Amino acid sequence: MGLWEQLYNPDFKPIEFERFKYESGANAFTLSPQQWIKVTGAIGITSKSGRYGGTFAHKDIAFEFASWISPEFKLYIIKDYQRLKQDEAKRLEIGWDTKRELSKINYRIHTDAIKEFLISPELTKQEAGYKYATEADILNIALFGKTAKQWRDETGNTKENMRDHASVEQLIVLVNLESLNADLIRQKLAAEDRLKKLRSVAYYQLRSLESSNAANKLKQNIQHKLEEK
Repeated sequence: MGLWEQLYNPDFKPIEFERFKYESGANAFTLSPQQWIKVTGAIGITSKSGRYGGTFAHKDIAFEFASWISPEFKLYIIKDYQRLKQDEAKRLEIGWDTKRELSKINYRIHTDAIKEFLISPELTKQEAGYKYATEADILNIALFGKTAKQWRDETGNTKENMRDHASVEQLIVLVNLESLNADLIRQKLAAEDRLKKLRSVAYYQLRSLESSNAANKLKQNIQHKLEEK
């Protein structure tokens, strides 16, 4: 009760609380709810006398009392907390998949531009694959400052892609970079020139998203839609 008041009640009187805490070890110690409220200025418990009166506690305190009285109730609380955390983890995982799908859908525009303007019929499949990987790494360098291979070498993670570990802000910018790079490819700009433009745009957009809090709104909207489902 004292800890709860110290956390949530700026007018709580800690000195009086310490006195009660010290005296509570005596066998003759008694403390009524109204005395507790009057002396310490507590707000976590309310108590009124009379026909329609009673003593009521904030749910945090009520849960603590119930857990102290009933071990069975406490176990239910622990198990339910674990269930809620598991459900939350699943919702976040679904939300992350949704954001990744957004970048995958837009990547089709990017690959089509590569196919149309950078891959000639005489290229082998291996050479064409190298072209796609090179263009993907141009986006990676512009946004993350490193290639996919450099990320794998640094982390030792060979099963995942660094885009799987990207923030919401980074994924939003990645979607925009894919569209922009597709347009720059159609304009036949050299890879070096495209990288400079993409890096500049990535830097500007990341700063803009962080300052406007737009990514947080997207997170909240995705979470809200998932909860509705």
